Amino acid sequence: MPFKDLLVDIDSSKACAARLDAAIRLAQSHEAHLAGLYAKANLSIPGFAESQIPAEVLAAGRQRIKDHAAAAETMFRQATEKAGVSAEWRCVSGDRVGVLALHGRYADLIIVGQTDKDDPFSASMDLAGKLIFEVGGPVLVIPYIGTAERFGERVMVAWNASREAVRAVHDALPVLECAKTVDVLSINPPGGATGDGEIPSADICLHLARHGVSAEADHIEAHDIKVGDMLLSRAADKGVDLIVMGAYGHSRLRETVFGGATRHLLEHMTVPVLMAH
Repeated sequence: MPFKDLLVDIDSSKACAARLDAAIRLAQSHEAHLAGLYAKANLSIPGFAESQIPAEVLAAGRQRIKDHAAAAETMFRQATEKAGVSAEWRCVSGDRVGVLALHGRYADLIIVGQTDKDDPFSASMDLAGKLIFEVGGPVLVIPYIGTAERFGERVMVAWNASREAVRAVHDALPVLECAKTVDVLSINPPGGATGDGEIPSADICLHLARHGVSAEADHIEAHDIKVGDMLLSRAADKGVDLIVMGAYGHSRLRETVFGGATRHLLEHMTVPVLMAH
């Protein structure tokens, strides 16, 4: 079953155009509707300081926020009209995570960007993480360096037989069913009855085969290398253009704490990563 409702996070960062391009290509390949959501920030000034700031300075600040939103809307409308995809524009004031999570509950997939620490308009590091834990569905993170001309053709699934990995595989089925190749990689696979079975990744590959997905099982023993590094290394070796993985961590007082591999990929990804929790 293909994706039919996509939601892409639109902002004023340099990487937004590439993210939108990736979202449009995904919408085209699945004949999906694409909503662009711009979370418009309010001008934040402490109450005690507002009276000391000239009115024209406050007005200029509010106008800049409107101008950024207007420029983002123009970019979105021009790109989607040129591509001929079904699209709509949404501009909502409020907390970015909360707004995206609310609207994302009525979409098959949320598309966001990787954090670029050198861009002040880039999303914060916890945006993707908080969404993954709050929205209840998959989140596709696009690297700020952009994507290949086509992505989702050579997919690698990071598999460890956990609940999170199962959820990620099921949420990614629309992509896996369209992929040309799917590699299921288990790193340091757990054994035993509750682990990955006698042949690591074989059972999930059999399950995927029943969905029409021809997947190849693979596993690596590499206890002296970080899992995140090994995933990215193997992805580069295989020419992978999309990684599917479960997101590991927990939320404490709304502050997301990631597992090592999850955070490593969010920080160092070179290809899009589809995550679910």
